[in-house]
Amino acid sequence: MESKFDFSESSEQPNNATSDKHSWATRLRYVRQLLRIARDTDYAASLEAVRADIPFRGATAWVLICSIFIASIGLNTNATAVVIGAMLIAPLMGPVLGIGVSLAINDLSMLRQAVQNFMVMVTLSVATATFYFLIFPLQQESSELLARTQPDIRDVFIAFCGGAALAIARTKKGTIASVIFGVAIATALMPPLCTIGYGVAVANPSYALGALYLFFINATFIAFASFLVIKLLRFPMIQYADSKQRRRTARFVSFIALLVMIPAGITFTHALKENAFRKEVNVFLEDHISTLPFGDYLSKSAEIYYIRGERAELVLNPLGLVEIDDETEKKLQEHIKTYDDLEKATLTIVPSVRQ
Repeated sequence: MESKFDFSESSEQPNNATSDKHSWATRLRYVRQLLRIARDTDYAASLEAVRADIPFRGATAWVLICSIFIASIGLNTNATAVVIGAMLIAPLMGPVLGIGVSLAINDLSMLRQAVQNFMVMVTLSVATATFYFLIFPLQQESSELLARTQPDIRDVFIAFCGGAALAIARTKKGTIASVIFGVAIATALMPPLCTIGYGVAVANPSYALGALYLFFINATFIAFASFLVIKLLRFPMIQYADSKQRRRTARFVSFIALLVMIPAGITFTHALKENAFRKEVNVFLEDHISTLPFGDYLSKSAEIYYIRGERAELVLNPLGLVEIDDETEKKLQEHIKTYDDLEKATLTIVPSVRQ
C-alpha cells in the first residue's frame, strides 16, 4: 500500500507541473492579446486622417480663433469649465501629431506641411490671445493663468501619455473620438498659448517664457510619443524612386527627429532634477522645520523657488509668530547642506519685525 501510494504521488507531480506551465502560458497569451494593438490598426486610413487634420485654413482657422477667445476669457475669469470647453473645440492636435507621424514614416512633404501649419497655429493663437488681453480692461492674474507659467515633471508625463493615447486612437479602425477629446483636455495645449498672449499683452516676459516652455514640453512629448507608437506599429516607410533623394530625405528626417528628441530628453532630465529638489525640500521641512514652535505653519507657508541653473531657494517667514534665534538658524543652515539635492540651495529666513 505504501509503495503504491508513493508511486501515485510521484506520477501526479509531472502532471501538476505541466498544468502549471500550461496555465502560465495561457495567462501570458491572454495578456499579449489584451495589450496587442497592431491587429486593430488601419494603416492607410490612419495616414489619410492624420494628413487631413494638419492644414489650418478657412473654417479650421476660424474655429481656432473662436476657441482662443473662449479660452482667454476662461483664463481671465478663472472659469475652469470655460477653459475645458475651449480645449474641446480647438483643432490644435493635427500639426503636432503630423510632425511625429511624418518623422516616423520618413515623409518629408508631410513634415514640411505639419511644421508650416504648426507655426501658423502658434502665431494665430498667440496673436488672438494678445489682442484679447490688450483690448479687455480686466487683466487679473488668475490662478488658471499662473498655473501655466511653472511647468514641472507631471506635465512631461501627461504630454507623453497623452501623445501615445492620441496616436493609438488615431491608428485604430474606427477612431476613438472620446480619446482625442480627452487628450485635448489633459495635455492642455491651448492654455499655455493664451498665457503667452497674456504675458505679451502685459509686458511680462517671465509669464510668456514660462508658458512657452510648458507649450514646448506638451508639443514635443506629444510628437515624440506619437513617433514611438508609429514606429512600434511598424507603419511602412515612404520610399523614394531616386536613391540619392531617398538618402537625403532619410538623413534630414533623422536629423529633425534627433532635434526633437534631444530637447525632450534635456527637458525630462531637468524636470527630474527639479522634482528631486522639491522632494528633498519637503523632507527637510518635515525633519527640521516642523519640530520648531509653529513648525506646521512654517512648513506649509514655506516658499520654494527653483530656476534651473540660477536659483534654488527655500524661504521661511515666521511673521512674528516665532523668533528663530541665530543658533537655531545656524543649525538649520548646516542641516540643509547635508541633503544631496539641497547642497547648493539657499535657506532664507525672513527676520521678524520687532515692535
